[in-house]
Amino acid sequence: MQRIGEVIEASTTRFTAGAYELLEAPSFGALVRAVTREPTLEVYGLVYEIRTSSKDPGGRALVRGRTYSGRELFDEEIYAEHPDLAEVLQTEFSALTVGYVADGQICHYLPPQPPPVHYSVYAATAAEMIRFSEVTSFFRGVLFAAQIPGDELLAASIRGFARVRPDGEPYLLRAGREVAGLLKDDYDRLTALLRRIRP
Repeated sequence: MQRIGEVIEASTTRFTAGAYELLEAPSFGALVRAVTREPTLEVYGLVYEIRTSSKDPGGRALVRGRTYSGRELFDEEIYAEHPDLAEVLQTEFSALTVGYVADGQICHYLPPQPPPVHYSVYAATAAEMIRFSEVTSFFRGVLFAAQIPGDELLAASIRGFARVRPDGEPYLLRAGREVAGLLKDDYDRLTALLRRIRP
């Protein structure tokens, strides 16, 4: 399985990884897996933010679409004209920790330790996604996590899980019922989220 990046910042509840390919990050809501120093323990997270910026601290990307001679470049043409961008820009993605696997057993709560900085991150396989989504107890942690778009993240992850599951439609119904139980006292938020769950 090919690594997609490495951890560059980690805490108990979330981790950020630098992608190995510029502009190649897992999708918003994707399930990713970070390895740890324990060979039998790996941490799962849902991607809640993707960004591309300068590798230099405090630096910003510069406008490259128009040359001083007046020549205009658009989109992919800019990257073709400036291959050095892969050296000065970096794509990063942040994931909310939603569980871990230890000795083959999936746990839907926070791991004993976050993944170490510079350790590998992989995209979860379809089989891992199916297995992880059997239990919906992580929904609460996503909905009520601070400083992330929790509703959008949960809806995107549910849609992603439903796409790979053989019981996609029943899974959507089961997930919708779980969300309804969690948000029973907030009708407006519940209805908005249920609309987002439908693929």
